[in-house]
Amino acid sequence: MKKLSLLIFCLAAFFTLDVFAQGAYVPFNRDYYHMLERYEIRLGRNNDSFHTGYKPLRRDHLAAYLDSLSSSDINFNKADEFNLNYLSNDNWEFVSQETENSKKPFLKALYKKPADFFYYRDSVVDIHINPVIYLSAGFEQGEEEMRFRNSRGIELRGSIDRKVAFYTYFTSTQTIFPSWVKEYAEHNGAVPGEGFWKRYNEQGYDYFSARGHIAFNFTKHIEAQFGHDRNFVGEGYRSMVLSDFSNPAIFFKLNTKIWRFQFTNLWSQKTADIIFDGQGRPTDGRYPQKYFSIHRLGMNIGKNFNVGIFESVMKNQFDWNYLNPIIFYRWVEQQLGTPDKVMLGTDFKWNFTPGMQLYGQLALDEFVFSEFFEVTGENSSRNKHGIQAGYKYIDAFKVSNLDIQLEYNQARPYTYQEKFDYQSYSNYRTPLTHPLGANFKEAIGIIRYQPEFLPRLFATFTGMYQYFGEDPAEDINYGKDVLKNRTEANTGLGLYGHVIGQGVETTVTMANLNLSYMVKQNVFLDISHSYRKRTAEDLPSPTVTNFTQFSIRMNIVRNDFNF
Repeated sequence: MKKLSLLIFCLAAFFTLDVFAQGAYVPFNRDYYHMLERYEIRLGRNNDSFHTGYKPLRRDHLAAYLDSLSSSDINFNKADEFNLNYLSNDNWEFVSQETENSKKPFLKALYKKPADFFYYRDSVVDIHINPVIYLSAGFEQGEEEMRFRNSRGIELRGSIDRKVAFYTYFTSTQTIFPSWVKEYAEHNGAVPGEGFWKRYNEQGYDYFSARGHIAFNFTKHIEAQFGHDRNFVGEGYRSMVLSDFSNPAIFFKLNTKIWRFQFTNLWSQKTADIIFDGQGRPTDGRYPQKYFSIHRLGMNIGKNFNVGIFESVMKNQFDWNYLNPIIFYRWVEQQLGTPDKVMLGTDFKWNFTPGMQLYGQLALDEFVFSEFFEVTGENSSRNKHGIQAGYKYIDAFKVSNLDIQLEYNQARPYTYQEKFDYQSYSNYRTPLTHPLGANFKEAIGIIRYQPEFLPRLFATFTGMYQYFGEDPAEDINYGKDVLKNRTEANTGLGLYGHVIGQGVETTVTMANLNLSYMVKQNVFLDISHSYRKRTAEDLPSPTVTNFTQFSIRMNIVRNDFNF
């Protein structure tokens, strides 16, 4: 990684002699990005400021799109106007139209703008500081101890000389998870999305979160980002390519946008494995590392269709060959003797009519033509791929701000696994894509509603059905756990006859209803209820969980635990 860092800063020193205005990136938040993207779907055409297939997005790019909406002759209802005003206030330093000032700033120096606890701007420095708070109390049926979360921290963003943008975020958290989240963390040895943890009392977890990046432009059309954070590929609730489920990792990203094309390169160092103490907790030690590279070429075709093709590689050691931003990874891997895990595939979105969008992904882990199309044998273990298909309906049935999303995801057994150590599609013992790993089918339905008469209220219902196959023992591999070696199946099935759900057949049915009320800019009161039912062949009866939670949060993403 030292070699990669040296290369990055040498390039930066060379290219940043003449740089351009730059904004920090907006952290990935499904609610926030849906609020933005629904305008594009409602209008039935792609915007010219950014491609939505690779997130997060830059604030100045978001602001340019907000400006185009504000200056258009589109008729917005009260909820749409509220959202447009909210997003503009949140990115006020970049939007061209006049934004709100607070009517009563605190101590005349704080909250002069609704979105900023404190800000300072002159010709050199632009800085915005906000507190981060998440306080929640939850009650799970059958559990005596209260579930809770207590997070405190700070968020800071800005720029220097309007040319180099920066962002940093850190929080300290003590929490007791709902039972199914605790089971996941105990099984993987990592808190989903956070990684390292310490024990808090007997049932809780204590962890520190930190993310940050700097961003700058090499040229007018080439931008760079160097940071420690998450990235997300696709238009769906899940991603079969790269998601936000795993914890943040260090990366360097190049984004090249010319005409209708956007070419994104990302190089990242991942944590290959961790060291446990005698009680199954992460402990001190130099953890093994691995290196991940992905490039995606996206193209707008016409006004309403976008298609992307991607290729990625996971390697257990640093290799200069994969630093070439325009090389074909599969060719490089073959020249090296096929030692590395290479995946390729495509994604798309089609705003086929105003208010509706189709989207999807195909990720190929291994491709043998005759076996993929089942010419030589059915259900080969080498037929490994992930598929996503989705549909979004904005202002459904002509009801303002009633949005519906339907999504189907599946991954065949052994997808994302590898036969060499430290080359699975994972980071800190959690999958880089879907929380289930592989060997699953999943259907998701999401209904979002924001009433015109009360635009500060956001109602979200998420329904989910999952079907997957578990391993009956640690030394048996039916293809779900991405951390296991795909050549060590121990199932007696051989090369053919592998189907989704093999192993211990398991289903999970889950429903979550959340009501969020925005008290002030980025300050929310939440109340939610989750119902979860798990059935399995090795369980005498279904496991049913009911969990109710009350929260207040400021400048932080809501926890839904939908897995």
